[in-house]
Amino acid sequence: MPDRQAKTAAPAVAVLGLGEAGSIYAHDLAGRGLRVTGTDPVVQAVPPGVRRAPGVSEAVAGAGLVISLVGARAAETVLAEALAAMEPEAIFADLNTAAPGQKRQLAERAARSGVRFADVAILAPVPRGRINSPLLISGTGADALLSLCAGWGIPAAGAGGEAGAAAGRKLLRSVFMKGLAAAVLEAVTAAEAAGARDWIVSQIAAELGPSGDALVARMLEGTRLHAVRRGAEMVEVREFLESLGAAHPVTDATIEWLQSLAQDREGGRVADSPS
Repeated sequence: MPDRQAKTAAPAVAVLGLGEAGSIYAHDLAGRGLRVTGTDPVVQAVPPGVRRAPGVSEAVAGAGLVISLVGARAAETVLAEALAAMEPEAIFADLNTAAPGQKRQLAERAARSGVRFADVAILAPVPRGRINSPLLISGTGADALLSLCAGWGIPAAGAGGEAGAAAGRKLLRSVFMKGLAAAVLEAVTAAEAAGARDWIVSQIAAELGPSGDALVARMLEGTRLHAVRRGAEMVEVREFLESLGAAHPVTDATIEWLQSLAQDREGGRVADSPS
């Protein structure tokens, strides 16, 4: 009986953007008994249990929580459209990877409409962890969203009341994670030329702990596949580091490397994934 009452009291959720990450969140939230509506101007299919809306305004009407996974370029336009139809005191959660400054601008716009804004950083690949991917949340809607996440069993931590704080920490994390991926791929590529691929992979995996083998495999496959998007993210990382007055030689090298991978992939010289 308590579980049924909790589900009834839970806010309706709107997911804007039904690409890879958005579809996973919509599907998994619906699977936990929530009323979920999704919309995407390109993706026509919706996950099981999710109601499709023809547009943003229809999707957010009556929703207590709106999740944006439309990409940083479309984030401002989608927010503006959503705010015009959202309920006062609803939460707008921006899960797009973007610079802290952009998140603050979005938060200011939401505040003028009386809507609480949550800057949400996803700290793991969504296809791997799905809805259980850890989140870092900041902004005026952080406390309320943290409470919802706790009730839904989603791992999340707060990063303060200022939007942009979570985004900044994610960019700092990217310095390490994308730089590590660059080092792994460079080492493995050289080892292949030396006939020592399996040996170097086992060495790297051993240093990365119990999940090392899986992590190396994801880095080798995912980096090449998503080189364009990750290269754009690292450009934002560099701009953030410059705003902090921090040196960024590793980030510079990572950007150059990702851009090279993207060009090779477009030219058909890079396989979809290494063997």
